[in-house]
Amino acid sequence: MARLELASALASLRMPNDVERFFEDVFTKAETRDIALRWRIFQLLDEGISQRAISERLGVSLCKITRGSRFLKDPASVVRKILEQDKRKSRKGTRK
Repeated sequence: MARLELASALASLRMPNDVERFFEDVFTKAETRDIALRWRIFQLLDEGISQRAISERLGVSLCKITRGSRFLKDPASVVRKILEQDKRKSRKGTRK
């Protein structure tokens, strides 16, 4: 129940700055750093960077990276959907 309410609260935010402020209000600095690190892992995996290279670059265990890789392989993954949307937005921005 609380997770759904949290998800609803996040979904109601429209501006990235508001989401960032929400994170600051709800999570500790360490938790926010961990979330941002996981997002960076997803991005690097999506760019085709090897797990070993990501581990060396970010100083994280291969286990943490493997977990991210499993999510990206899932066709129903919301993370995959967001990364694909970001790529489409980037391609549109470079054509102008």
